[in-house]
Amino acid sequence: MGSKRWGRVTFGVVLLFGLLVLGSALPDPEDFDRAFPIVEPDSGHTKLRLSREGLEAIRRIKTPIAAISVIGPYRSGKSFLLNQLLNLSCDKGFGVGHMRDTKTKGIWVWGTPVELTIDGTKVSVLYLDTEGFESVGKSNVYDDRIFALATVLSSVLIYNLPETIREADISRLSFAVEIAEEFYGRVKGQDVAFEPSKLLWLIQRDFLQGKSVQEMVNEALRRVPNNNGERYIDQVNQIRDSLAVMGDNSTAFSLPQPHLQRTKLCELKDSELDQSYVAKRDQLKELVASITRPKLVQGKLLNGNEFVSFLEQILEALNKGEIPTTGSLVEVFNKAILERCMKVYSEKMESLGLPVNLDKLHESHEEAKDKAREVFDRQHFGRHHATQSMLKLDEEIQKVYRNIQIANEYQSSKLCEVRYSECEDKMDHLQVLRLPSMAKFNAGFLQCNESFEIECVGPAKESYERRMSKMLGRSKALFIKEYNNRLFNWLVTFALVMVVVGRFVVKFLLLEVGAWIMFIFLETYTRMFWSAESLYYNPAWHLIVSVWETIVYSPFLDLDRWAIQICIFVAAFVIYWRCYGSRRKRSGRSLLPLYTRGGSNRPRSD
Repeated sequence: MGSKRWGRVTFGVVLLFGLLVLGSALPDPEDFDRAFPIVEPDSGHTKLRLSREGLEAIRRIKTPIAAISVIGPYRSGKSFLLNQLLNLSCDKGFGVGHMRDTKTKGIWVWGTPVELTIDGTKVSVLYLDTEGFESVGKSNVYDDRIFALATVLSSVLIYNLPETIREADISRLSFAVEIAEEFYGRVKGQDVAFEPSKLLWLIQRDFLQGKSVQEMVNEALRRVPNNNGERYIDQVNQIRDSLAVMGDNSTAFSLPQPHLQRTKLCELKDSELDQSYVAKRDQLKELVASITRPKLVQGKLLNGNEFVSFLEQILEALNKGEIPTTGSLVEVFNKAILERCMKVYSEKMESLGLPVNLDKLHESHEEAKDKAREVFDRQHFGRHHATQSMLKLDEEIQKVYRNIQIANEYQSSKLCEVRYSECEDKMDHLQVLRLPSMAKFNAGFLQCNESFEIECVGPAKESYERRMSKMLGRSKALFIKEYNNRLFNWLVTFALVMVVVGRFVVKFLLLEVGAWIMFIFLETYTRMFWSAESLYYNPAWHLIVSVWETIVYSPFLDLDRWAIQICIFVAAFVIYWRCYGSRRKRSGRSLLPLYTRGGSNRPRSD
């Protein structure tokens, strides 16, 4: 009893300990109610690296994600704006700094997403705070990477600008414009759809009177005359033109100054802020919520794990070169499309069935390549930078095609070698026929050559045809050389056999005499008047050969194949005829003495 009680106590302690460990392993929801870094600068402050702490906060999200990013110059109030949108105080929300150096490094995310229902779908909205532009100790390339990453990740990109829009602010949008030109306008509903982020121009501390913020944006986006042909002005004008085309993908909004004492904003409550600011801030919340859509990549809404994977791909592409380019992003997005195109090409080529001749292989390659390109043209990302992806597709197709060519050559050599060996064996077999027949050899020769021509296909056929021609030529020459000698010997043997049969078996004098004449002709007359070679050109010999060929081989009877069976049958028949037939003749006489009516004059022995 004591041991059982002790076992129960031990089991209870272990169970309690396991529950405690499991409970401590589960994250407390309040642990995510803070800001996390997801991307940090490297030691040289030129490239970006992932922060695992913030990524874990995103991975736990199971619903589709939408991201709202705030970008802009440093010390422009981005973090304070995000806290206002999230209804967070400065001490709890994103860190707000009042010094000259930037407070936010890299990109940060608020760990607890805002849950919205968009078009009947529950969506988790993430708010991203980005490091400000033009801060001390950073390169322009680093700012471009921050801007590019925020542009690609976001569903809504809030461009936070103080007071007005400068030329530098427009030039900053070059990357966003390139992305929009590459990806915007794809057919919605397809599995490759990708919509760039909505651009929200947000002008804070708007003291300008007499014009709306939208009019200010439109005025800033008008082309600037460039009489001197300055390159920078041309570049900015191109951006202006592209932004004008993207009019339906951008909007403008303004916020007045919250309070005159900017350094004390975090200490003030809503009742202490400028009420016009509070009203406009609430309108901004509604505007942001109305234009927010879940992130759609390659026709799929992204949950936490998929959003992190997407972030990793984009960051790898942006860090690849010295300067982040739209082309590198296009390659990332087109990677899955290229794999799909290669699958289309491979399936088409696999259905071909190797080996095939070179013309058919090339024709199938062109058809499969056209199908793969058709899929790429229909589904690829990018308009201007898709050329690189197309070149990569052609390169990958060419690699696979080279491998298929090598496989085709191998399969062709393998098949032709088998057919060549079969023909070689057949020719060797025809060399040792029991009853030599030129007709049978020619029939086998023709059949072997025809089957080789039909079944041996591919690039190896030409070389094997040369080998085949040489082998068949040697076999035929050797057969002809041995044919006359073997036929002569067979005819001599046949004459002797007929002599024996005519003399002792059938006892037919004419058969015996004819066999002797044939034997004497072959052994004596030919040796006296003709040489061995001249005999083969004699008309009499040709007659003998024709008769022999007619007897030995025909389409209906192959005597070489049935010679043994026929000989056995003939021997059995002769034996039967000699034994049973002669016995019947003898038995035809009465075993008893025959008597006549007149009686017998022979005296009785008894």
